[in-house]
Amino acid sequence: MPSKSPFPDLEIPNVDLWGFMFERKHKDFPDSKVIYRSVDSSRHYTFAEVKAAAIAFGEGLRGLWDWEMNDVLALYAPNDIDIPAIIYGTFFAGGIVTPANPAYSADELAYQLSNSGAKAIVTTKQFLPIALKGAEQCNIPKDRVILLGAEKDENHVVKHWSSICNISKSTRYRRRKANPEKDLAFLAYSSGTTGLPKGVMLSHRNVVSDVLMIEGAVGKWYNHESDKFLGVLPFFHIYGLTGLVHQILHRGIELVVMPAFNIEVFLNAIQEHKITFIYVAPPVIVRMARDPIVEKFDLSSVKMITSGAAPLTKELVDAVWKRLKIKINQAYGLSETSPMTHTQPWDEWYSSVGSVGKMFPNMTAKYISAEGEELGPGKSGELWLGGPNIFKGYWKNEEATKDSLTPDGYFKTGDVGYQDESHNFYITDRVKELIKYKGFQVAPAELEGKLMDHPNVDDCAVIGIQDEENHTEIPRAYVVPGGHGKEEKHAKEIVDWIHEKVANHKRLRGGVVFIDEVPKSASGKILRRVLKDRVKEEAKGKTVKAKL
Repeated sequence: MPSKSPFPDLEIPNVDLWGFMFERKHKDFPDSKVIYRSVDSSRHYTFAEVKAAAIAFGEGLRGLWDWEMNDVLALYAPNDIDIPAIIYGTFFAGGIVTPANPAYSADELAYQLSNSGAKAIVTTKQFLPIALKGAEQCNIPKDRVILLGAEKDENHVVKHWSSICNISKSTRYRRRKANPEKDLAFLAYSSGTTGLPKGVMLSHRNVVSDVLMIEGAVGKWYNHESDKFLGVLPFFHIYGLTGLVHQILHRGIELVVMPAFNIEVFLNAIQEHKITFIYVAPPVIVRMARDPIVEKFDLSSVKMITSGAAPLTKELVDAVWKRLKIKINQAYGLSETSPMTHTQPWDEWYSSVGSVGKMFPNMTAKYISAEGEELGPGKSGELWLGGPNIFKGYWKNEEATKDSLTPDGYFKTGDVGYQDESHNFYITDRVKELIKYKGFQVAPAELEGKLMDHPNVDDCAVIGIQDEENHTEIPRAYVVPGGHGKEEKHAKEIVDWIHEKVANHKRLRGGVVFIDEVPKSASGKILRRVLKDRVKEEAKGKTVKAKL
């Protein structure tokens, strides 16, 4: 029998995200409440201002570009307080948002733009050159590349999004209502084992459900009157979108928005704004446990930090508690689950260290053996999840959808684990081959494909190895050299070469190791486990670690 959540089920309203946020009958905070504030306090939006800006942008899209229902807008930018209004303006016009990692190269961006069928792209001045290159490759005209943020383009090559809000209109447009179950809110791209990212189709109902399920599981521990969140998680990832952009707007809690992680800015923001709650990935916890600069700041306002993306050790949780008296709990989720599915209740943050906590309301889970049999309680198997937050499938990829979603609606997570008698879930391994670097997914096959273009690579395999110091996986390449040498300088040359071709999180931080032959099965499949088993033995091998 499937396992059920220990939390009571919630009623999920049949509304799209716009209706969920702006057309509800009751909310317990005023329209004048500041929701999004820039970390330097120079700019902010109240709830009313977010709604007004979103309406203006949505009307501008329809009036200037004849925006159609289900047209896709790409968001290629670091965190900024303009982003929520742009997202909801796109929803107002009936559109879909596809967020892209601002670390992407022009080629990587172009793939997402092309695959999603994006009709326009929003970026910042800093990332405009790459955005223009990516748009050009996909035949997106220059006048459909626009800027957000405090900076405008003084060369007047592209418009600022505010100018689209301010266009003269002879017609006022009504907002387009999306079908919550069928219409997509987001195309969130997730790397797959094929090497090419897949578009995760998330409906309005998926995201509405997850926001309410978070509230039903842990939301009682914070409120709009006494809490402030720090927005360091990237908004281009569904973790940041749901946990920060949407949850904050729904609950009326102020979010202090950081464009990127910087330890001093992060610590100063906590002190200056009296931050009470933060979502992070494990490397931030490592810095808080070890960095001497932490002791210069007053962090006593923090009630809880929630860490996701990778498991934390008891030693690390203990180190932060001993040093700072800050509690840390863990959460779990995937892009395909909108994303959060589990978290440790705040009053159990220490009693179940090592687990990802309890499953959210409205969800069920199964554990399946390698032979496809459903397993009983306490037995380890692949985790399958069901619930209203489970994605609709992969964009234009029926085969991958069929492989991942069962006929009865369960998503095969690819993660192996078990549940204890107290309803705590533990993740112990992954079926999938994805490498998770600081919460970002890295597909080995994608890196292998790029490496094969190098003149000194005859064959290769990429695996994830554990970086104990930073508590994350990092990619390492095993390379059969192509005759140009296999000394340390040649390995470093490959490392440097690939770094110019991929996003920051995909870099070969684990270095390059030269080998005579890549281990493969009779069918030609790379035997990554063989390589992982050899990692300890290769400590004295020719490994070049990038100094990044």
